[in-house]
Amino acid sequence: MTSDQTPAQRLPTLEDVAQVAGVSRATVSRVINNIRNVDPQLHKVVWDAVTATGYVPNRAARSLVTGRTGAIALVVSEAENRAADDPFLGAFFSDPFFGRVVGGVLSVLRPSGVHLALVLAGDEDACAKVVSDVRQGQVDGVVVLSLHPHDPLPRLLADAAVPAVLYGRPAAPMPISYVDVATYQGAKLAADHLIARGCQHVATISGSVDMPAGVDRLNGFREAMAKQGVAYVPSYDGGFTQEGGERAMERLLAEHPEVDGVFVASDVMAQGVMTVLREAGKAVPDDVAVIGFDDSSAALATRPQLTTVRQPVEDMAAEMARLLLTRIDQRANRTTSVIFDPDLVARASA
Repeated sequence: MTSDQTPAQRLPTLEDVAQVAGVSRATVSRVINNIRNVDPQLHKVVWDAVTATGYVPNRAARSLVTGRTGAIALVVSEAENRAADDPFLGAFFSDPFFGRVVGGVLSVLRPSGVHLALVLAGDEDACAKVVSDVRQGQVDGVVVLSLHPHDPLPRLLADAAVPAVLYGRPAAPMPISYVDVATYQGAKLAADHLIARGCQHVATISGSVDMPAGVDRLNGFREAMAKQGVAYVPSYDGGFTQEGGERAMERLLAEHPEVDGVFVASDVMAQGVMTVLREAGKAVPDDVAVIGFDDSSAALATRPQLTTVRQPVEDMAAEMARLLLTRIDQRANRTTSVIFDPDLVARASA
């Protein structure tokens, strides 16, 4: 600095942080660069000192030291040539599920000092760019919400052997890490609950049947009902949207007016289902019992509040982030899966 600069007029340095924290400059560098084997208590001391001094780590310099960017991408992939303002994507981002995923991922990244970038991959070129960005060091890895079974991105990431973790089992077997919920077990919880209530005419509103989550929840529920002696379960595709749930329930009432129990493959669709039942003069649960899936904020917005299969979204998203950071840290190609158990949350709708 020039002779007439005061410490308050210059940018704070690592030395300033070290002085405030009472540790060495090397310790500050290890903490800021996320180098392992540093006492966890020192992490807090150093980051408190960073805040106190106003020090801003130089990400470019840090990248040269660690070979990492300190950033990962959350990729929402719907590679069907959808525009950024497509209604499907708009409905997806307004779904409580998306915010829960982001919150779970950030709960792990923030304490690690890792930044999160949101990327929309709406076509094959965008998917190829995601892989290129990881290879070229724009981000260190990706967590992926893949919305379509024919999405090329999971296979591109697997073939490139870059750090990546999927939310949900991939549609086809491939060497890529993923986090999922035991869907069949969740569907069985719903089936058993409806049978225990004495429901005699049970149906289901499925999610999109070209998506693994939609197929698994539908097949799991049918299989569980078959084990209860119910050979046929009417089903209607609600497309994982509230409007789709409304349309599917209207069809169900028109074609099977005797229905007295419905398993709905998402809470958002269940909101639409319960709207239609109310307008049709059907009391929930006295005339028709309704069970959703997810245990999202939508389950608390219905009247009566929704009995639902809880998918621990925040915990699953946090595990995605942990798996990815471990993969990046170890620089290994080993893939893994983590499957969470669902729970039935009993409320007033069933």
